[in-house]
Amino acid sequence: MDFGLTEEQIMIRDLCRQIGEEKIKPVREHYDETGEFPWDLVKVFADAGLFGINIEEEYEGMGLGIMDQIIAIEELSKYCAGIALALFGTGLGVTPIMLFGSPEQKAKYLPRVCGGTICAFGLTEANAGSDAGGIQTTATPDGDHYVLNGTKQWITNGGEADIYSVIALTDKKKGPRGASAIIVEKDTPGFTFGKKENKMGIRGSMTRELVFQDCRVPKENLLAREGMGFIVAMKTLDSSRPGVAAQALGIAQGAFDEAIRYSRQRRQFGKAISSFQAIQFMMADMATKIEAARALTYTCARYMDSGASDVSKLSAMAKVYASDVAMSVTTDAVQILGGYGYMKEYPVEKMMRDAKITQIYEGTNQIQREVIANKLLKEYAKG
Repeated sequence: MDFGLTEEQIMIRDLCRQIGEEKIKPVREHYDETGEFPWDLVKVFADAGLFGINIEEEYEGMGLGIMDQIIAIEELSKYCAGIALALFGTGLGVTPIMLFGSPEQKAKYLPRVCGGTICAFGLTEANAGSDAGGIQTTATPDGDHYVLNGTKQWITNGGEADIYSVIALTDKKKGPRGASAIIVEKDTPGFTFGKKENKMGIRGSMTRELVFQDCRVPKENLLAREGMGFIVAMKTLDSSRPGVAAQALGIAQGAFDEAIRYSRQRRQFGKAISSFQAIQFMMADMATKIEAARALTYTCARYMDSGASDVSKLSAMAKVYASDVAMSVTTDAVQILGGYGYMKEYPVEKMMRDAKITQIYEGTNQIQREVIANKLLKEYAKG
């Protein structure tokens, strides 16, 4: 479908497609098997300017919008969602700085990100997943510093990132209203990393614990002001969920492309299996779902680029629908490839494993449905 992409957006798409074909496709199996972090691809992304797509030009970025970033994430995720997550995970980590950073903080950190410095977002804990208000990590004021203590869990880019946007309690008595957002740099004393997680999918992405033990961070690293941490986190996730939708969309499209190619080559009963109605109906449903997910995701991105503030419902819808489509389409792709689809020799089994996380992270799809329903009820209550 023609979604009215600008000339610049088409250039970004084509560039990412070239990177996917030439750089990601030959090594995606290696990174899936080893679970290593793809530093060689990070350099490729940085050299192409992809880290600065929607960072302002005054901070050495391209100054483009969320839609432009969505196009890049979708295209790269067709080839490997785990490798692409080095870029997208950095986008998540830097978003709090972009949204709430002071001019000084932006000038200090955003040019580094445009140059390929990896970022991460530290919110989730063992007892604070869907219930983000349940965080226990503390940032105790001490003179002109905060002293951080606690552990963050399942952090994308953990251990590899140099810049972390961390949500911690500066006033435990106030609960979520006592949470604040603080920038923590990797080499800060008292800041270490726990185990590397051995994941089902997105294995080309690093996931680790962040461990804070009397970690002293200057108060100048506070984002916005004390007590705004929960708002920073929610605004960040609202902004980044279309990115999860784009990742899911890319996974689905990549699996669909593989299934189509295979169905035209695989012969049974003397003809290509693509000629069988059972396969054709599956492919028709897969294609329809993908196009619907793309339309919703692009609509959400453009709505956000318009400057709209009430984005929670639409971003949740995009994330829910695209991730459910990714799981459905990759499962059907494995089915179309039959026994071969179950083997690591073909990429669809990897894509099926990668798709699952899109239904879970940045708010499970069950939580997203609660967000959507609550927004709907409030809208109808207003009459």
